[in-house]
Parts: sequence; structure tokens; C-alpha cells
Amino acid sequence: MSVASIAILTQYYPPETGAPQNRLHSLTRFMVSQGFDVRVYTAMPNYPTNRVNENYRGKWVYDEILDDVKVFRSWIFVPKSRGIVARLLNYFSFVITSFFRLLFGTRADFLLCESPPLFLGLTAVTIARLKGSKLIFNVSDLWPESAEKLGLVTNKTALRLSYVLEGWIYKKSWFISGQTQGIVANIRARFPDLRVAWLPNGIDLEFQNNGSTTDWRMRWGIQHDEFVVLYAGIIGYAQGLEVILEAAVRMMPEPVRFVLAGDGPEKERLKSRAQELNLTNVYFQDNVPKQEMAGMIRACSVFVVPLRKLELFKGAIPSKIFEPLVLAKPIALGVEGEARELFIDQGHAGLAFEPGNAEDLAEKLRWLHQNPDKAARLGENGKQYVFDHFNRSKIFQTFVDQLAVAE
Repeated sequence: MSVASIAILTQYYPPETGAPQNRLHSLTRFMVSQGFDVRVYTAMPNYPTNRVNENYRGKWVYDEILDDVKVFRSWIFVPKSRGIVARLLNYFSFVITSFFRLLFGTRADFLLCESPPLFLGLTAVTIARLKGSKLIFNVSDLWPESAEKLGLVTNKTALRLSYVLEGWIYKKSWFISGQTQGIVANIRARFPDLRVAWLPNGIDLEFQNNGSTTDWRMRWGIQHDEFVVLYAGIIGYAQGLEVILEAAVRMMPEPVRFVLAGDGPEKERLKSRAQELNLTNVYFQDNVPKQEMAGMIRACSVFVVPLRKLELFKGAIPSKIFEPLVLAKPIALGVEGEARELFIDQGHAGLAFEPGNAEDLAEKLRWLHQNPDKAARLGENGKQYVFDHFNRSKIFQTFVDQLAVAE
């Protein structure tokens, strides 16, 4: 397949950290390496701190090249509030500014739009039609279904209109990709006539070679022979991180230490809760650059991947699962459904605990602590499994091949 050019429209992109940022950055580098002309249209970086990064403040537009990829940024409204009105203003400000950046930008053969936010599809559909680009709509989270089931949006009129918008965008898309098999199955069931393919998250294998001079255990004040439980990622509502604090309560005064690394809307509340519980075995670490992440993960004994116990999340595969596995760290997985089937039942990469069940989590952590040889074997299993099934280079090549077949 000969692809002359592709434009990628996303609200989130490095230097921000997160699942879509990392995946799209990797995808763009892969396409550039294959000779594609790649352009990224994105916002001024501000996630997850809700503050525009210092180098980008006060600018309406900003152009740069990151890892040989042309990046075209535009202004976005970044509110201090996290209320629904503020979030809508945040989303729609970029819908508008990105529209004009794309309108006056170079036409691309393909336009790939990352969702959520779902509203960005308004810009993508319009630009694809005006410029004759083939629209690829990538769904990394089902909206508005997620918002409804998480209770983030309860207004029935708003939900009904959002579902109408979702269907309209899907039907106007030339091709749809989804990050999990559950997402793909959901879209296919509701829209059987559309072309939908699985574009899973994965790992850049060179991540395992990333170095770090930081002695993370010394920074945390943890002895080198102590058992360290790490969570690293967004500290948000969906993750249900209270389960880690409650497990920490149950494991005092055992020689087990817990580290929660990252930023997000739930962080301050969880820090206050840890103080209330007098959890001297819990440490909070601020978000770190991606190049530091490998060193941090190497410092842990087990990596926890939790989500709240919701039917919605049975089709979820948290992207944070891949980094510890490629570094041969066993996982404690509190996610039911697809993730458990893949990484526990098939990959034997760790132990599963019931989402939200702190007693179950504490029990599984004790087993891993008391059986270091078996825990190490689980880590090695996970490393081999992601090498075999979630190598991003193979995933992206398959994706490109699917586009060729779809034509």
C-alpha cells in the first residue's frame, strides 16, 4: 500500500504522558519510518495537570518537529474547574481551533481522528469531506457510553444527543479502529455495515532498554530488600485506587511498601485519605517523564493494575499493563473480562484480584511476596507474552495492511 500522507487529529500528544499520547507518538514514528508524510494536529500540552506547559503558554499556534514528526498545535481553553461545563468548553475550544488549523493546512490522503473526546469527530468529519480525505476514526473509549455508566453525564437529553452524534460520526467514517476487542464488538453489533478493526495497545520493545540513573528506592526511602507494590498512571476516578490504600491497611506492619505514581483529579483526595488512615507504608510520587518510567518500574516487585468493578470495564485493557510486563514484572490485575482473559488466563503474567476487593488484593500480594521464585516466573511469562502478541511494530504493520485491504 502506497500512502502519500496522513494527518492525525488528537487533543492529546507528547510531551503529555498517557495511553493515547504514547500510542499515537509510536504510530507516527512507525509511519515516518515507512516513508509516510505524517502531520499531527493537536492542542497545547496541558494534561493531566490542567495547566499548559510553560514552553507553550500564551501562544495561539505553535509548530514543531518531535522525533521527525511535524506537529501543529493550536490554542485550547484549559479551565481550573473540572466541572461538566468547563470540560465542554475545553473540548469545544479545540474542536474550533483545530478545524481552522486543518482547513488551512495541507490536504492529507488519510485523516485519523482520536476519540475521546467524541466531539472532535465534528472537526474530523467536516475536514475529511471538505478536503476529500479518508476518515479513520479511532475509538479508545466508548463515549458517551462510558460517561453514562460512570455517572459523569446524567442528563437524558444530553446523552441522547451524544449517541446520535456518535452514530453520525461512525457512519461518516471510511474506517473505524478500536483499542479493545470489546470496543470493536460493541461497534460492530450496533453498526454491522461499517468497517471496524482491532488496533490494540502494545509496547515499543525498545522501552526495555531505557535507562535511569535515579535510585528510586532511595528516593522513596525504601530499603532495597523490601517488597514494593507500584501503581503508575493517571490517578483518576475510573481506576478505583482506594483499593490500594485499603490493601495497605491490611498489610501493616508487614515489610511491604506501596507507591502511587502519577497525577490526576483523585490524587489530593487519596493523599488525604492515606493521612487519615496513618498509612506510613504508602508513598505518593509525582508524574515523571516517559524516559524515567522504566527505571521506576524496575524498582518495584509487583505492579498493580486496577479498575472499578463496572460492567463497562470488562472490555477494557489498561495501557499501563504493558510496561511492567516487558520488564518482566508480575502484575496484580484488578480488571475483569478481556484483560484478565488475555494476561492472566492466557499469558500467566500475574495474579487477578476482584476489582475493588482490598482483602483479595492483599492476599494476592502476600502470595507474590512469599513466593519470589514463582512471582519471577510470572514476570517472565508476561514478558514473552507481550513480545509475541503486543509488539507495536507488528500491530502497526497489521493496521496499515488492513487499510490496504479496506480500500
